[in-house]
Amino acid sequence: MVESILKTLQLTALNAMQEAVLHTSPSQDLLLLSPTGSGKTLAFLLAALQQLPAQPVGIQVLVVAPSRELALQIESVFKSMGTGRKVSCSYGGHAVKTEENSLIEPPTVWIGTPGRIAHHIRKRNVAPETIQTLVLDEFDKALEMGFQADMTFIIRSLTTLKRRIYTSATTISPLPDFAQTESLTEVNFLEDRTAAPDLHLQTVLTTGPEKLSTLFSLLCAVGSTSTLVFCNHRDAVERISEVLTTRGLVHTIFHGGLEQPDRERALMKFRNGSSRILIVTDLASRGLDIPEIQSIIHYQMPLTEEAFVHRNGRTARMHASGHAYLLLAEDEKPSYVSIEPEELTLPEYDRLPAEPEWETLYFSAGKKDKISKGDIAGLLMKKGELTKDEVGLIEIKDVGSFAAVKRSKIERVVARISQEKLKGQRIKTAIAR
Repeated sequence: MVESILKTLQLTALNAMQEAVLHTSPSQDLLLLSPTGSGKTLAFLLAALQQLPAQPVGIQVLVVAPSRELALQIESVFKSMGTGRKVSCSYGGHAVKTEENSLIEPPTVWIGTPGRIAHHIRKRNVAPETIQTLVLDEFDKALEMGFQADMTFIIRSLTTLKRRIYTSATTISPLPDFAQTESLTEVNFLEDRTAAPDLHLQTVLTTGPEKLSTLFSLLCAVGSTSTLVFCNHRDAVERISEVLTTRGLVHTIFHGGLEQPDRERALMKFRNGSSRILIVTDLASRGLDIPEIQSIIHYQMPLTEEAFVHRNGRTARMHASGHAYLLLAEDEKPSYVSIEPEELTLPEYDRLPAEPEWETLYFSAGKKDKISKGDIAGLLMKKGELTKDEVGLIEIKDVGSFAAVKRSKIERVVARISQEKLKGQRIKTAIAR
């Protein structure tokens, strides 16, 4: 099974941490400690799948994640493994009725956030007694966010559990009472050098009044790479966005104050290359497994070293390298930065980077309309007269779909397909803003 999944994922081998997880006893619970970006998701999914019976009945694996973005990412990883097993994802902000319909025929793997998982169990929309394996992913973050009550209820509802798997990018000591277990194996790769990211730290010195202008200059210097700009507060995200919009720099924003569709759209445009710059709060420091992120900018330094580590973990993932820039005004260097990062001198003149080669197109039909990626691709290539290389990432949502199209062709494509039908129905097509 592992060999076929690796082939599907186009991986030649597992890393040392993943191998260590697979060699733990399935009869013992597991605490997996490993840095952000080291491949924990694949590790615990492979471990959970090893225990599946040949003909599973009901939900076998439950994965609980502290955020909807992380839950969706885990679902995406599982689907990419090509197991043929059904998976469902439940999270706040998603239509409850849609989830209820998905759970009528139980998935083999159920993924979700604590509150929504607890809701479905309480409403008896699932049969928790069939669940054999429980994964609490980013367990430290879940505790930090105050999900103890929901997680306690969930664990107490799983009366036939055979294995618990807890994962964390930081040490947890001691485990809370509801997570205590009689037989626990610990796999700890937090100090493992081979799992540590290849990260290049640099500082950019500025003053308080000039900080926004310095950020713009830095983004002009690195703007052709995929970049996350971290802020401590959502108002800073909005303020930066206003400045970048005024100066003509394409970007998107992501913070907890946005509606869920807006958050999903921002992440999608970042994934598909329509935007190379994403301005974020620490909500994005975990769960956004986008391996192509090349640069991190700390516009505001986080309050703790742990948050600093998680932010930096968004780049240099797996075996890639990355850059983290510390934008520091007077007396802003925190004590937890123990090394002396190299100082970066910015170019004397700002040169606005070229716009991304992709733009995102929206279609007002999705999963509920039985729309597939092939339907979208066919419309764009047959009626929109695009070549295969001019169509990028396609994502199908419940009530809408999105496709990346070469920016140079987007206006012409919209004009050509605006009156076309998809699956026999007329749909709205527009550039996603």
